[in-house]
Parts: sequence; structure tokens; C-alpha cells
Amino acid sequence: MMGDIIPRIPLAGWIDAFLNWLTGAIAGVTRAIAALMRVGIGRLEDGLLWPPEWVIVILIGLLGWRFGGRKVALGSALGMVFIWNLGLWEPTMSTIALVVLATLIAMLLGLPIGILGGLYETIYQILRPILDFMQTMPAFVYLIPAIPFFGLGAVSALFSTVIFSIPPVIRLTSLGIRQIDRELIEASDAFGSTTMQKLIKVQIPLAKPTIMAGVNQTIMLALSMVVIAAMIGAGGLGGEVWRAIQRLRPGQGFEAGIAVVVVAMILDRITQKIGAASKAV
Repeated sequence: MMGDIIPRIPLAGWIDAFLNWLTGAIAGVTRAIAALMRVGIGRLEDGLLWPPEWVIVILIGLLGWRFGGRKVALGSALGMVFIWNLGLWEPTMSTIALVVLATLIAMLLGLPIGILGGLYETIYQILRPILDFMQTMPAFVYLIPAIPFFGLGAVSALFSTVIFSIPPVIRLTSLGIRQIDRELIEASDAFGSTTMQKLIKVQIPLAKPTIMAGVNQTIMLALSMVVIAAMIGAGGLGGEVWRAIQRLRPGQGFEAGIAVVVVAMILDRITQKIGAASKAV
């Protein structure tokens, strides 16, 4: 046995000790963040549930028409009507609220990090193994540290969703900036552009299609993680799936699962069309 030859590394004990220390050290900060996020999630859910269902259907249809044309608009509207018909409107709005908030936080954190990784080789080399680690870690593992920091509920689900979904936007933002032709960068330098002018007027616009692909992947990962996070009290469509599993009701589970697929398709088509439009420009 390996343990008889080489002493076993107490990795689990180290991790437990570190999490216990960190939880105690930043308890005040996590409580403040939890309170703020709880208010944000609640208000966003209330905002989505306040108008009648048909108003949201029309708005999503208009959003699909604006960015994707008639086919995307019609498909999006019909998909939302289908969810409405299944009686899953409220959990769907809860899921969309969590996905939207998690995606916004992931973008606010990930875009600046990705830009730094695209501009500076040293930062990029540091980010690569970290992102590889984050993207290969099983999704369920991200639920573990969320509970001691924020307890059970939507805030823990939001925290784990942001951590799970942030790597694509960082990686593809860095990749988009690094793939810009060197001649264009040299031309902007020749015209006397500052680093900020070059970033805002040249690098980010040219990298926008790749950045949007990262945003698209972040949204998809956020949606998948929100469903998994039902295990720690996220609610929404994931909660419906989890309750169906616990009560052995496969029909209800498939209904909620199909609703997740519909939401994913709507978000995917709209964000893909936005990325394609920015590429065309």
C-alpha cells in the first residue's frame, strides 16, 4: 500500500482548516454580501413577476426580434408561452433572475481580468493553470465552500454559479485581445494612441465577437449550475427537478427539465446573434 511507504498527505485536513479559518476571518464581509445579494435577487425576481405573463412574453419576443430577427422572436415567444402553459412561470422567473445576476457579476469580475490577461503575458501565464483547474473541477464541488460562507439558499447558489461560470469570459476575453493582428496594434501606436485609447478604440471592438462567445458560454454554464445549485436551496426550475427526483415523479421532472432547455435555447440564440452582429460590424 502507498500509505505504508509514503505518509498520506493530509490534504482534506488542510482544506478544512483553511475554510474554517477563512469563514471566521471574513464572517462580517460574507454576512454583508449575503444581505446585499439577497435583496438584489429578491427585487429582480419581484420585478420579473410583477408584470403579467403576456407582457414578459412580448418583451422577450421583441428582444429576440431586435437581435435575432423574426425566427428567433417567434421561437422565443412560443417557448415562453409553452413554459407558461406548463405552470412553471414563477420558478422560471426565479431561474432567469439568478442567471442574469450571476452573469452580470461574472462579467464585471471576468472582463477586467480577461483584459489584463490579454494585455500582459505574465498575467496570462498565471491565469491559464487557474482557469484550467476551475474548468475541470466537477460542478458539485463548488457547492461545498458556498455553504459555510453564505449558508443554504439563493445566495450560496449565486456564489457557486459565479465561480463556476466565470472562466469562459476570462479566457475568451484574453484570447480575443491576444488574437488581434500585430499590424493593427503597431498602426495605432504609430498614430500616438495611449494604452487606454488603443484598448477602447481598437482592441475591445475587434475582440468583441470572441468576448461575446465567452459571455454566451458563461450564460450557459450559469444556467446549468443554477439547476445543480437547487441541492443547496436555489429554488427555481432546478428546485422543481430536485423535488421531482425526491418524490419519484419523472413527469414533473421532465417538464422542468424541458423548461430549462427552452430557457437555454432562448438565451443561446439571442446572445449568439448579438455576437454575430458585432462580428459583422
